[in-house]
Amino acid sequence: MQNALETSYDVVIVGGAIYGSALAWWLTNTPGFDGEGLVGGGDPPHEFASTSHTNSCIRQQFTAPVNIQISQFGAEFIKNFRHFMHDDPEVPELALQSFGYLYLADTPEFAQTLREAQSIQASMGAHTQHMTKDEIAARYPFYMLDDVIAGNHNTVNEGYFDGGTMFDWFKRMARRNGVEYLHDEVTAMTKAADGTSVTHVTLKSGATVACGTVVNASGPRAAATAGMAGITLPVEPRKRYTFVFDAAKPLDRDLPLTIDPSGVHFRTEGKYYMAGCPPREDPAVAYDDFAFDHSLWEDKVWPAIATRVPQFDQVKVINEWVGHYDYNTLDQNAIVGPHSVVENFLCLNGFSGHGLQQAPALGRGIAEWIAYGAYRTLDLSPYAYRRIEENQSLIEKAVI
Repeated sequence: MQNALETSYDVVIVGGAIYGSALAWWLTNTPGFDGEGLVGGGDPPHEFASTSHTNSCIRQQFTAPVNIQISQFGAEFIKNFRHFMHDDPEVPELALQSFGYLYLADTPEFAQTLREAQSIQASMGAHTQHMTKDEIAARYPFYMLDDVIAGNHNTVNEGYFDGGTMFDWFKRMARRNGVEYLHDEVTAMTKAADGTSVTHVTLKSGATVACGTVVNASGPRAAATAGMAGITLPVEPRKRYTFVFDAAKPLDRDLPLTIDPSGVHFRTEGKYYMAGCPPREDPAVAYDDFAFDHSLWEDKVWPAIATRVPQFDQVKVINEWVGHYDYNTLDQNAIVGPHSVVENFLCLNGFSGHGLQQAPALGRGIAEWIAYGAYRTLDLSPYAYRRIEENQSLIEKAVI
């Protein structure tokens, strides 16, 4: 579809990747909402979307209770995906491969942080275990652990899932339920005279669409979208690198998603393995900057992998890419809900690498806000925009 079918929509969602589509689907399944929705995005193949470059993992290992609750619902949603989609036989089942995350601590301070994190997670029903070096060695004898003091690991509802399929069916079902997807870009917004609402959005094609609510779900472009409404968001695109490699001597069991003290992480990926890391320097980049630093593998990633898992002394990279975090520079947590002044401008931004796993819960939460003016399942108020204005961080110690 190239042109909007209506000149007015109850909800205009800016961004059609995982968050725009999760919200669109939830809106059509929220009893209190009977309006019309439009999803606008200028990148139909989602070439520049973080969704297209995700590693599709989910974890319970956070320290902020709201983040734990959100991932617990995310795991429930993934494991019961077809049921949530009303048991439609066309919808595939999603598997959650629970090899878990394994955080390795090489200092007493970080070991204590992991111990405290495990206590929080366990109190909320997560199955995280705090492990000594010897316990890690007994379970995973392939690690070199000379510098390791302790670790945290969880093999329940924590690991890999097919995020691409989840996104695809959010979008398919939202369209089937009547949400319009527009392959046109929102380029401007018009506010009411008192500045408390956005009344219209202007599209790149020149069309103008009236709106009841605007939702910013534009990923790494979030700050530019907010700027159209005169709103400042501390969100910027930052590069994150991924490498898929084959090992001449594969391991005899699953490799957990290992968070190495070097800053490199790596895990099982089918019959292969996947590794990732930030660049040496981590500046903001342009949303369409995907230039690749090919020296990163030889200089940083492979040395860390081969040191931690000596069996990986002979490996071959078979695929590699760079994607973007929509990085919240304040506290690396989501910014969710209405702006404090422009009240019909809602944020779904700043996930800083947690986005795909949090999409089911946060899409549901914003749909509730639109329909009822309040969150009805999980309280998402810790993510409110007001903390940005007040420079008050939401503390989360487990950020990768």
